[in-house]
Amino acid sequence: MKGGTEECVRRLRALGDPTRLQVVELLMEGGATVGELNASLGLEPSLLSHHLRVLRVEGLVVAQRRGKSVLYALAPELLERPSDRSINLGCCVMDFGVQKVKEPE
Repeated sequence: MKGGTEECVRRLRALGDPTRLQVVELLMEGGATVGELNASLGLEPSLLSHHLRVLRVEGLVVAQRRGKSVLYALAPELLERPSDRSINLGCCVMDFGVQKVKEPE
């Protein structure tokens, strides 16, 4: 098993939080700043920063400074096929299914 059992447990635990799972799902669409993520999530900035830190520590998210802002993205090694809506955690593959499309109002 790539990464070992302990790493797998830590990653699954990190994804066990609904907010962090939402962040991962949003990042499947591409990189985003804290402001862009927060526009969808509506969290206190400090709480979102905490969730992003947990995801970074577990190797699920990477951060890249872009001028005054930071762009967050899924760690490239998680994406077997970038067009696919799944992530490879090393011990298992998490499938997010078909992307939801909003119906016109």
